[in-house]
Formats: sequence, structure tokens, C-alpha cells
Amino acid sequence: MQTSQKPRNSGAAIHRLYHQSEQIEPFCLTGSHFQILNNNGYPNTITSRHQETSIVTSQSFNDQFFTLESSPAIEIYNSPFTSISSNSRSPFSPQNSSQSCVSNLHHSSPENTYGSPVSNEVEQALREVAMELLGPGSDFEDGSITSSFENVNKYHKMLQMGISNLDLKQILITCAHAMDDGAKEDAEALMEILQTKVSVTGDPIQRLGAYMLEGLRARQLSSGSVIYKKLKCYEPSPKDLMSYMSILYEICPYYKFAYTSANVVIKEAFQNETHVHVIDFLIAQGSQWVQLIEDLARRPGGPPILRVTGVDDGDSSYARDGGLELVGQRLAKVAAANGVQFEFHAAAISGSDVNWGNLRVQPGEALAVNFPYMLHHMPDESVSTVNHRDRLIRLVKSLSPKVVTLLEQESNTNTSSFSKRFEEALDYYTAMFESIDTKLPKNIELPRDDRRRISAEENCVARDMVNIVACEDTDRVERHEPLDKWRFRFQAAGFTASPVSHSVVQAVQGVLSEYSEGYRLGERDGAVVLGWMNRPMVTCSAWR
Repeated sequence: MQTSQKPRNSGAAIHRLYHQSEQIEPFCLTGSHFQILNNNGYPNTITSRHQETSIVTSQSFNDQFFTLESSPAIEIYNSPFTSISSNSRSPFSPQNSSQSCVSNLHHSSPENTYGSPVSNEVEQALREVAMELLGPGSDFEDGSITSSFENVNKYHKMLQMGISNLDLKQILITCAHAMDDGAKEDAEALMEILQTKVSVTGDPIQRLGAYMLEGLRARQLSSGSVIYKKLKCYEPSPKDLMSYMSILYEICPYYKFAYTSANVVIKEAFQNETHVHVIDFLIAQGSQWVQLIEDLARRPGGPPILRVTGVDDGDSSYARDGGLELVGQRLAKVAAANGVQFEFHAAAISGSDVNWGNLRVQPGEALAVNFPYMLHHMPDESVSTVNHRDRLIRLVKSLSPKVVTLLEQESNTNTSSFSKRFEEALDYYTAMFESIDTKLPKNIELPRDDRRRISAEENCVARDMVNIVACEDTDRVERHEPLDKWRFRFQAAGFTASPVSHSVVQAVQGVLSEYSEGYRLGERDGAVVLGWMNRPMVTCSAWR
């Protein structure tokens, strides 16, 4: 079985949902020279009295060269994204998780910042341990770490000094570092402390902590594909999985953002074409293309002849509870109802196995290729000598497409060491869980203890997190990269970035109008970025 088919992934799973009814869409991310957009979709020059002046940036690549391994992750400073939307409304079995809440536990806040390292309290605790062991007058007083201190079982001493009183997020990070340092017994002790602080019905960091703890336990117990057998959450039926995905699709806009922005980019690329072909590398239920068919049908002068090639994998088939013929039949009905001449081609194959012959590109047709949250599942040079990630990008370039849309979450979990990868995942999913905890659109009521909400989070998000934390080598398929690294790969394959238009921004603003003001829309280097507070979450970029 190919790497991309092993675990069921959440981002891709959600993508498969949108393709069921009118719900499901993926999400992507970005960074560096980020430009805030106002409600008209143009760069802000003056902020309103309700907005904070902000800077969102990452290290400039103009004067430095970075390899894929050394390229810095995006950094965000101050209160970045300017709000553009308003009027918002709002693992594993609960009995297996503690409901307790510590008084000094971190709580969600609009002012919260992400990606903070181990806190000053932890550093101070370490210093106190060193002073206790080495005594006054030691080299440590001058700031140097002596060989004696290096031999100290710091995690054990920290446990003795009351680390259980620290912030939940800090304990999670400390536990990950203990595992990275091989301090197995101390990691186990930290996990026992964590167990008393997490809850799948708690606040965002408590719920996230429950799933991260499962990942830590699974990593401690085993590795590889066995990890999914150790998950306490059951494998849902296809019907239940679709229900969970639809819930997640509705309560946060990351997936709607991605599908909406990609559709507008593709529709504009097809504006004057008579024969058009879309290759979707994660076709799922095919629902993304319902809107495109309807838009093409209303085009002045009549619709073009449309072909759609749907690339499939085991997850898509499972979520649909059937083969690709179901997608083709559904889209054919929509096309017939709208007077669009339509042809569907099924490519039931993993992305790692796709070659030119599977895609059936024909002369004289305008081609658009869609990568919705799937390229990060392709093994790259750090996993395989074949490097399917770059191979697939080069293959698409050889097809001479009019446009390629890339939808990915803005995270850097590919080649980092375990502890750094853990911190990055904790940073990203903290923001995601906090955004899910805001008021919901369309008068949706899903309290934290609602079984549907718990099931949606554990089946559509937690699996990805556990894969990031617990798995290594070919068993780790959640290997996200930030936009700058994707840019490096696409440019190396011969692509040029194609800036998104104002129409894309307007369409996304329509989606965000139902959600919390905490969601921020911006533009960076031609890509459109959706963020939560001061954290970029997903990006949509276009390439030619």
C-alpha cells in the first residue's frame, strides 16, 4: 500500500465531504510580506478605530538562501490580520478523559499568541534545580551550563518541584522534549499529570491536549501503522464519517475558503475557452465542481464542453461508501440540468502512483489542475529517493495547464525534529481549536459536550494530529510545509506564481461574513491567506 493511503487524514477527509452535498472544502496557508486586505479586498493603509495596527511577516528570502530543510517557518508578530468579517453566531470517549480544570490553566483569548516556547517558569525551575545541585558560586551562576548540570535528570527534578502547576500547553511541550531526550520514565510521569488536565469536552487547549496526549502515548508505546489501532476513537461508518465532516465543514470556514477561492481562480482561467478540463487530485464527493458547473452554465455566450478527471484514493472511496462512478453520475446529472456538455474520467489511484497516462489530457483543451490538501501527503526527498512530491509537481507542469490551484494549511511539520514538530502542531491546532470555539453561523448550536461535535473533532482532526506526533518515516503522512517551501518546489518545476484577483477576495469575503471577526483575510505575494487572529491558517495560491 502506498504511503498516502495508510492513515485516514482529517484535512483530506473534510475535502471528501464537501463533495457530498453542499458542504466540504479544504484549507491552506501562507506567510511572509503579508498584506492586510480591507472589506473591499484592497490593501489597508489606515486601520479603523476598532482595528489594531499590525505587522504580519516572515523572514525575507531575498538576501538568504535556504534549503528545504533549513528554510525558516513563518513568524507572525503583534496583532496581524485585519478583521474583514463580522456578525458571527455561533479523544476519544468522554468517560476516558478527566473533566478537571486547573485554576491557572491557559484559556482562549483574542490576545493569545501562538508558538510560545517553554515558559520562563520552566526555565526558572531548571535554574533552581541547577543551583540546588551545584550550590552558590557555581559556573551556572554566570549563565554557563556545566557538564554536571547536563547530567542532571532535569525532568525528574522538575516533577519534584511541582511542574503540575504549570500551564497545560507548557507541560505538553515539556513532555515532548522529555521523549525527545529519551527520558521515558519522566515522560510517562508527565503524561499522568496531563491526564488529569485534559478533556474532550473542555476548553480549546483541554480538548486539544486530550488528542495530543493520545499521540504522545501512542508514540511511547509503538510506532508506524500500528498507531491507528491504539486510537481510542472507533472507525466510523462511511455514513457517520460524512456526518462528522459536514459538521466540521459548517463550524469553521477553512474548507469553504479553499474551495471557493480555487473555483473562482479556475473559472477565470476558463473565461474564453470552449473545451475545458479539470483534474482534481482529491475528488472526494465531487461537490466542489457543482458550483463551477453552474457558473459555467451562466457564462455569456454559452458554457464550454467540460471534462473532469477525478483522482481517488482509499480514503475518498471509504468516505463515499462507493467507487468513483458515484461521483461521475452525480456531476453528470448536475451538468445535464444546467445544459453543460460533460464527461467524467475516473482515476482510482493514489497520488504517488499517478502518471501521465492516468490523466488523459487531450490536445486543444484548457487544463486546470487542483491540489486540495493532498500534496503534503506525498513523500518527498526526506522520505523517499523517488520524491513523489516534486515528481507530481513536475508531471503537472509537463501537461502545460492554464492554471494550478494549491490549497494547503500553513504549517511546517515535514522535516523538523520531533519536539519542534510537536510544538509547531500544538501551535497550529491551538489556533484551530480556539477558532472552532467561537460563535457559529446560521444559528448552529453545538456545545462542547455535544457528541456530534466531539465525534467531528476526533474523527476529522485528531487523527491528523496523532499521525504528526506518533508516526515516523513512511508511516507519517501528515507532512505540511509553509507557502515559501511550496513556492520553492513549484518554481523549481518551472511554474510562475499567478496573483489571485479581486474577484477571489470578494467571494471569500462572502463566505466569511457568517463567521467570527476573529477570522482574518489577507494577501501575500499573490496568494490569499485565511488566518485566525494573529496566526495564518490556510492559503490558496495559483500557478501557471
